[in-house]
Amino acid sequence: MLNVKQVSKLYDGKITYRALTDIDLTIDRGEFVGVMGPSGSGKTTLLNIIATIDEPTTGEVLIDGSNPHRLKKDELAKFRRRELGFVFQDFNLLHTLTVEENIVLPLTLDGSKVAEMKQKANAIAEKLGISEIMKKRTYEISGGQAQRTAVARAMIHSPKLLLADEPTGNLDSKSSKDVMEMLESINRDERTTMMLVTHDPLAASYCNRVVFIRDGRLYSEIHRGDNRRAFFQKIIDTLSLLGGEANDLSTIRV
Repeated sequence: MLNVKQVSKLYDGKITYRALTDIDLTIDRGEFVGVMGPSGSGKTTLLNIIATIDEPTTGEVLIDGSNPHRLKKDELAKFRRRELGFVFQDFNLLHTLTVEENIVLPLTLDGSKVAEMKQKANAIAEKLGISEIMKKRTYEISGGQAQRTAVARAMIHSPKLLLADEPTGNLDSKSSKDVMEMLESINRDERTTMMLVTHDPLAASYCNRVVFIRDGRLYSEIHRGDNRRAFFQKIIDTLSLLGGEANDLSTIRV
């Protein structure tokens, strides 16, 4: 589903800064992969390149066999809207719209029929447990409900790849757990391919596999297996070997 081949990223300035060096990463269809590393390791740069928000300096990214970076501007916008789903730390919801209007936004941009949009929105809201807040504005709901709304918006068009950047960063421990359990169930039930960038070991423990980046290079990867608690401990151990500042890791919550 996702194939990152020998991707490097350099930013030019007075001093050239190398953010990524020769990254190779493959994510199979239906896999849920976490990406972790200290601040400045290149996690978000990698996510932005896969999301087509940024471009690699060298190497290529293939999503379902094709390279979106070769598309023209209009085609790229359409690709991003139809094939990718995005979930961010700060939710990125429009406060002038209701929860339902936020969820159907990608379909509105594609010119879908109102009846079809309503039916899809109601179906996904029921799955994610937010049916009762569909008519509320986003400032009337909790952080956990806002992130569920953001996930619903990301999933409304059944994307091939869901990209999540610190989705639990602004949530309390219970809401974080709820959101990660929801993403895990979507991955399991819908077979949606997912990539999660996070500082949070607990959030990462819901993934099938976690890839660690250090100084713009792949450092190591570990696989979950059947025991999530043991996987969580492995993540903690790997992060302690990686180093970085203490505030690079969010408070650990089991």
